Amino acid sequence: MGVMEDVTDDLAQLALKLEEQTGDEKVINKIADALGNSSPTMEETFLTAVRIRRAERRARAVIAEIAGSALPAPEK
Repeated sequence: MGVMEDVTDDLAQLALKLEEQTGDEKVINKIADALGNSSPTMEETFLTAVRIRRAERRARAVIAEIAGSALPAPEK
């Protein structure tokens, strides 16, 4: 990835963690607005990274669910 993608992905991961810890659903928008004031391109790249990371979480949850149901029942 390029510098901008690396930076915005890092920011997206931090923002998602902060959103989860605080329960503040406006965290992402606040950061996006701050980025957009300086660089609309960076704002869009950040929001894309957030969407990608959220999609990744959903996909990993589905994989875990499928893998869990594919495991044999424990022996008694």
